[in-house]
This record gives sequence, C-alpha cells and structure tokens, in this order.
Amino acid sequence: MNADTKPRIGFIGLGLMGHGMAKNVVTKGYPLTVCAHRNRKPLEDLLAAGAKEVRTHADVARNSDIVFLCVTGSPQVEAVVYGDDGLLAAARDGLIVVDTSTAEPASTAKIRMDFGAKRALFVDAPLARTPVEAEQGRLNTMVGADDAVFARLKPVLSAFCENVIHAGPPGHGHTLKLINNFIAQAIATATAEACAAAVKSGLSLRKLHEVISAGAVNSGIFQMIVGKMLEGNGDLTGLKFTLVNAMKDLRYYTHLAESLPVPCLVGEAVHQSLVTANLLGFGDKYVASLVEAQEKLAGVTIVPGR
Repeated sequence: MNADTKPRIGFIGLGLMGHGMAKNVVTKGYPLTVCAHRNRKPLEDLLAAGAKEVRTHADVARNSDIVFLCVTGSPQVEAVVYGDDGLLAAARDGLIVVDTSTAEPASTAKIRMDFGAKRALFVDAPLARTPVEAEQGRLNTMVGADDAVFARLKPVLSAFCENVIHAGPPGHGHTLKLINNFIAQAIATATAEACAAAVKSGLSLRKLHEVISAGAVNSGIFQMIVGKMLEGNGDLTGLKFTLVNAMKDLRYYTHLAESLPVPCLVGEAVHQSLVTANLLGFGDKYVASLVEAQEKLAGVTIVPGR
C-alpha cells in the first residue's frame, strides 16, 4: 500500500447499513470495489460515484487493500470467506479484512487464524447505531486489533463512523458488541414486560413514561420503544433492528457466556423472550414489537390506536 495514496477499499454487503457505509467511503475519495448483488438498486449511486463492480468475493480481495464485510452474522461471514471464489482463496500478504457484522467470537478466531496462515489480517469491528447514521457517516465501531493495525484502519473507519473505539486486541470487538447488545435487549425486554404489567394493572402508560423519563431508569432504548410508541400513536419503528437479528445476537451472547463460563441467568431469559417473539410471528418486525408479543402473551392491548 502506497503511503502517499488512499488504500483501495473493497465492500461486501450493501444492505441497510452497508450501503451508507460504502457511500461514505467512495464519496470521501477512497477507491471502492464492490461485488455484484441480486438487488442492484443499492449499487446504482455507488457506481455513479466512481465505485468499481466485480463478479466474485475473490475479485474484491484482489482489487483491494482493505475489505469490509457487512453481513448478518457468522454463517454469512463464513460463506463469504470460505465459499467458492471466496476471500480466503485470494488472500495475500498485507490484505486486511474487516468484519463489521455481529459474529461469534469462536468463529472470528478461526477465520483470523486461517487468514493469518496467508499473512493476511482479519479484524473484528462491529457497529452500533442505525442505517440513518450509516448514511450520515455517524456510526460507532468497536475494533479488535493491535495498536499498529488500529492506527492504519482508523482513518478509513472514520469515513463512516463518528466514534472509532479501540476495544482491545483481536476478538475484543465482537466480544464487546455482544455484551453491548445483551444490555440493550435486556432493557428492551424489561420495557415490553413492564408495559404489559402496567396496562393489565390499570396503570396509565403515559404516567409510567413520565416517571421513567424523569429518573435514573430512563434510557435511549426505553424512549425508542415507549416514547416513540406514545408520541407516534402506536409507532413501533423507533429502534430499527429486527427481532430475528436480536434473537441471533443473544444466542451468540449466551454461547460466549457459556464458553467463559459466567452465569447467564438474565441472558438466557432475554434470549428466550426473543425466541418467543419470533415464534409468535414478529421476527421481521423491529425490537419494539416485543410489546406486540406481550399483548398476545398477556391478553392486553398496549399499543395506542388499537
């Protein structure tokens, strides 16, 4: 990589988060290579901005110094890495592959070892915030890498991140993300259950919201669920993260806790609440639909406007 020029960036995964990330990379002057996808619409503005399109994941690696992955989880990462014409087939000395997904630390460790055998680097840098911040270039990321690699990656990550946090050595990014998501989903689960208890007891949801908002129990998650639901007359889109992905993340967290091991009583309960919501048919809805799951389970009407 020439120190006088910007590194060539590859990007795989142009979904809700990935599109905004890739857009910020190319509009901020980085040479960008992307892989063709069945849904070509997210490619249009990237190609118009100067991105180059290639056919396979291996081609992305061959045309890039740093490759970013933004896919759902470990199975998808493994498919991109180990599949036919995958990244590992084209790995070479000096290539850096950055996984921004929420993945299982054990899978991350194996992939990192396999890239290392080819003198390539595999870095975990999962994300926080939403597709809105991705388009704005204001995501947060938590990076697992040694100091030298972090220093090389930080300018590129800053193209789409407001806060670039060095979580620690390799693997610590994914570990930190799973713990972060456990706390977030624990708050979301408790919030939905509290709403059911309030309504079934006859308590005003608006009074619950008023008291929580004025005290230490208040949180961004609570406001994205209850605040948005009340002010939007039943709007359950305040936290744009699907329940099927939330269930996956909590499964990864419980696996992590078991592997350490540490007690996981709350983690298992939160995971099962998410499993239940998915089994009730809410998997494709956002996390705030935990409230709808509680409506079915408790036999109450919580969401205004119904």
